Amino acid sequence: MHPATRPFWLILILLVLWDIAIRVFKIPPYLIPPPLAVVKQLFTEWPMLLREMMPTLWATLGGFAASAIIGVPIAMWIAYSRLVESFVYPLLVFSQSVPKVAIAPLFVVWFGFGIVPKVIAAFLLGFFPVVVSTVQGFKSVEPDVIDLARSMGANGFKIFLKFRLPHALPAIFSGLKVSVTLAVVGAVVGEFVGSNSGIGFVLQRATGTFDLPLMFAALVVLSMMGVVLFLIVELVERWLMPWHASQRHDVLQATT
Repeated sequence: MHPATRPFWLILILLVLWDIAIRVFKIPPYLIPPPLAVVKQLFTEWPMLLREMMPTLWATLGGFAASAIIGVPIAMWIAYSRLVESFVYPLLVFSQSVPKVAIAPLFVVWFGFGIVPKVIAAFLLGFFPVVVSTVQGFKSVEPDVIDLARSMGANGFKIFLKFRLPHALPAIFSGLKVSVTLAVVGAVVGEFVGSNSGIGFVLQRATGTFDLPLMFAALVVLSMMGVVLFLIVELVERWLMPWHASQRHDVLQATT
């Protein structure tokens, strides 16, 4: 079995188990629809789902881009200053304890029913993983390596470019891969609060009419979008870090 096909076989097995469980336990379709009904609804409503996916996608990309553009510099600031870390880091941790569903209505009041509240909600969910991973990446650079570079006459910019940044890139991309999937959740949370378009709106409408096949189909679309965005970030990581051990196939094959 080729490694690339393993996820598809796993999905097929899960669908079969899903169908068997419904038949064995006689679960009514108004509780859990059979997989065939979800697949039929997915194909029937695909044009509508694709149309409604676009606002969610743009909100996700906007929130993810803001998370990367704002989160990485703040993380560098925290990593290089103990004073900033003592002030800013606890506030960031505190901000994550506030439920985003609770504050999302405020964004609608302040910014209306456009895309801005959804982008902010996606940003708030995707921001923290980027900061935490980036801080950890820059702090994990060995001091002896920096001292050696300085003894060889390297200035601060060269040390950052040749040592600090390459060493921190794996951690940065780990945070970005988590962030892009959470940004999808944040965009849907923003659509739940106030929107007349997007996958979140489709989910609300399907819930109101008890259309479970449409609800499951919308969830499948969201999952597909999250997986594709994750793979795009992973491809960028492989392009920027071909030298890293996690991207070298010979090392991976030797460890399996």
